[in-house]
Amino acid sequence: MLNLLKKSSFFIALTILVVLFLIFTRDATEEQETILDLQAVSSTEDPSDKLAEAIQDSNTAAVVDIKGAIAKPGVYEVSPDARVNDVILTAGGFTSDADQSQINLAQKVQDEMIIIVPKIGDEIESGAGSVESNGKIKVNMATQEEIEQLPGIGPAKAQAIIQHREEHGLFNSIEDLLNVSGIGQKTLENMQDTIQIP
Repeated sequence: MLNLLKKSSFFIALTILVVLFLIFTRDATEEQETILDLQAVSSTEDPSDKLAEAIQDSNTAAVVDIKGAIAKPGVYEVSPDARVNDVILTAGGFTSDADQSQINLAQKVQDEMIIIVPKIGDEIESGAGSVESNGKIKVNMATQEEIEQLPGIGPAKAQAIIQHREEHGLFNSIEDLLNVSGIGQKTLENMQDTIQIP
């Protein structure tokens, strides 16, 4: 009887061990399969994501026309954060007769911008085309002195416009000027007929 009890206890213990072993190995296998599934998901990129990124990049690019004393005049697509200097380098650099002193190399570019590089002896309007033939001032490209010519704009407000332009990017509409410190609706109404954006 004692022998039978020992044998049954042994079989019960063995059965418990086998069951525990099966439970633990099954959990480990499932965990490994989950890890492999996650790796497979992360390694496969959706081609539509890349297409969306490319479309976004093309929408945010600035197209700039550069002319004059430049190695390769033409229309170039550049980053919206680019400067005039970046466009000149992209276009092959200045020619030997270029008057570099009349170009603001640090100026940020904007979409549809025209950059004219004069030859030595030629003169261009300051701000690389910041004043239109109709007398309107392009606020996104104008110098502080040109902005001060606007009605109701003194040195402090002109500086505020330039600072806002540099910190937040170019103005997309005349109403964007209301975001500049010191410019209210009345000031905007006074100068809206003398400015152009872009």
